[in-house]
Amino acid sequence: MTKIIKSVSGNVTRRKFITASAGILAAPAILNITKAYADNPTLKIGHVSPRTGPLAGFAEADDYVLEAITKTFAAGLENNGKTWNVEIISKDSQSNPNRAAEVAADLILRDEVDIIVAASTPDTVNPVSDQAEINEVPCITTDCPWQPYFFGRNGVPGEGFNSTYHFFWGLEDVIGAFLSMWDKSGVAKKVGGLFPNDADGNAWGDKELGLPKPLAASGYDLLDPGRYQPLSDDFSNQIAAFKEAGCEIVTGNMIPPDFATFWAQSAQQGFNPKVVTIGKALLFPSVIESLGDRGDGLTSEVWWSPNHPFESSLTGASAKELADGFTAATGRPWTQPTGFKHALFEVAADVIKRADDLEDPEAIVAAIASTNLRTIVGKVNWADGPMNNVTKTPLVAGQWQKDGDSIDLKIVSNFAEPSIPTTGELKLLS
Repeated sequence: MTKIIKSVSGNVTRRKFITASAGILAAPAILNITKAYADNPTLKIGHVSPRTGPLAGFAEADDYVLEAITKTFAAGLENNGKTWNVEIISKDSQSNPNRAAEVAADLILRDEVDIIVAASTPDTVNPVSDQAEINEVPCITTDCPWQPYFFGRNGVPGEGFNSTYHFFWGLEDVIGAFLSMWDKSGVAKKVGGLFPNDADGNAWGDKELGLPKPLAASGYDLLDPGRYQPLSDDFSNQIAAFKEAGCEIVTGNMIPPDFATFWAQSAQQGFNPKVVTIGKALLFPSVIESLGDRGDGLTSEVWWSPNHPFESSLTGASAKELADGFTAATGRPWTQPTGFKHALFEVAADVIKRADDLEDPEAIVAAIASTNLRTIVGKVNWADGPMNNVTKTPLVAGQWQKDGDSIDLKIVSNFAEPSIPTTGELKLLS
C-alpha cells in the first residue's frame, strides 16, 4: 500500500539518527519490528515524485502505476526461499529540490526504507540520490538525462557513486534524435536556444557537454541568449534575438509554464519559427491541449509510447496494454512517464528477488549493479552504460499532430532506434 508521512530534514546518516534517537523515542523497538522476527518480513520501498507544482505532469500516472504495482506485490516477493511483504511509501516533492531532499531524508531516517526510488527531472532525482548516497541506502532513479544526474551530482568518471543507480537516455541521444528530425525538415539551420538556469538547462546549454558542439558540427548555428530564470514572465529579449538572427528552429528544455509564456508571447510579437522542439514541457498531452490550436505541430523527444516494442517483466503487459490501461482507468491520454514509473518497480522487484541478503544494504546495491533486465522501457543493464552507475534506454523523436478531434504524439524520427516504428511524417509549423 502507499501512504504519506510528514517529512523531516537533516544530514545525519541513518545509523547516527537511530543511535541518537534511541533515548528519546517512546517505543524505539518499533523501529526494528518485522526485520528479524516476523514470519513474513516486510521490505519498504520509498518513492519520491513531484505530485504537485510545475513538474506535476511527470507524476500524472503515479496513482495508476502505484495501485497496479501494489496489487502485483500483494502476495509478496520471493527471496532465498522466503516470502517478503513489500510496502511502498510514496511522498510528494512538490516540484522543489529542497522538498525532495527533505522527504527523502524522512523516508530514510523515519520510515527506514530499504530501497528508495525516484523520477522526474534533476530537481527530484538529484536531491533524492544525494540523500541516499549520504545515508548508504540503495537507490534507483530515472526520468532525467544522465549528464545532469551524474555531473550535476559532482560524479567523477571512473569512480561514480556507491549506493545510487540511474537509467535513462543522455544528451547525446536527444541531440541525435533532434538532428535527425531537423535534417528532414529542409529549414534554415539557424536555431534559437531556450535554457533555464537550473540543472537541466545548464546541462543542455553547456558549451562542452550540451547542444552547442554537436549542433555546430552538424552545420547548425545555435543562438543562446543566456540562462533565464524558471517561471519567467517575459521572453521578449529572447524572441527579439531569434527574430533578428532569422532562427527557423527553436529548441531547449523548459517547464510547461515557461513554454506557455514563451509561445504566447511569440504569437503576440510575430515570431513564427517553422520547427519548435522543446524537451520536458512538450511531453504531456495535458500541456499540448492547454495550448489549443498552437499545440499542433510542436515536437519533442519520445522516451516511451504505446508503439515501443517492449513488455513488462512483472506483468507481461505490452507498452500498448499499459498505455491503454492508463487511459481506461483515468479517461486521459497516455503519457510518457507511465512506462518509466512502471519500470522503476520492475527493476526494484528484480533486485529484491536476486539480492543475497535483503537485510544488508550492500547486498541490495550489489544486486542493483548486476541488473540485466528487459523492461517495458527497454533493457536495463548497468554493466553496459556510458558512465559508472548509469545505463541508457532508447530514444526517438515525435510531433504532436491533429488526429480527427484529438491530438496525438506521432513518432517521426527513429534513426537511432529503428526497432521503434515511426507513426507519422514531420510537418512544418504553419
